Amino acid sequence: MKTPCSILDLGRMDYNAALDLQHKRVEEKRNGREEDLLLFVEHPPVITVGRGGDGKNILVDSQTLREKGVLLYEIERGGDVTYHGPGQIVGYPIFDLNRHGKDLHRFLRNLEEVLIQTLESYSLKGERVEGYTGVWVNGEKIAAIGVAVKHWITFHGFAMNVNTDLSYFNLICPCGINDKGVTSLEKLLGRSLELEEVKERIVKGFEEVFSIHPLFTEEYIHHSLLTAIEAEVAL
Repeated sequence: MKTPCSILDLGRMDYNAALDLQHKRVEEKRNGREEDLLLFVEHPPVITVGRGGDGKNILVDSQTLREKGVLLYEIERGGDVTYHGPGQIVGYPIFDLNRHGKDLHRFLRNLEEVLIQTLESYSLKGERVEGYTGVWVNGEKIAAIGVAVKHWITFHGFAMNVNTDLSYFNLICPCGINDKGVTSLEKLLGRSLELEEVKERIVKGFEEVFSIHPLFTEEYIHHSLLTAIEAEVAL
């Protein structure tokens, strides 16, 4: 039986506002919200450092980050240092793992599989690299994954480079891996893509891998409630 999952597209949103919204939705699920939730978002330029991340993997000083308009956050997800910015699809699955195997390792592998299937829909071969979490194409990383779990409810998630300005990754040693590059769908396909098209393919991957029944809301189609959501977070 498929698990209902609301799909909510937040459009472009400040990182901290999106993080606050995740925390709120996690608490809602703890308090009885039935369906899982998949948030899509695009962030302004930001660098995040996960639990146990090494600050040495940020290769420039704070002044340089300010000059480039890049904010820095230390957060509770797993993983090391990564970058989020325009042209990148970030997905935050707020899933109850009691319904999805209660196995964090399996959850991470399934997230990778969703993104591998998305790449396959563009005739690209996504790969795992032993010892690391994420997805690579031709030895270059195209998607980073880092999650947190509270009471078996997941938050944080994945970031796939679509039309991302890859030069921002020169500011960091992505995920602490210094011997592999980064790539994007735009670089691999030689053309820019509509983010909505890629999100639709990612949702199909979630349907296949996690056996969800997606519930498409008006926000997903039109982003019409984005202002209301931001106001709610600010309260």
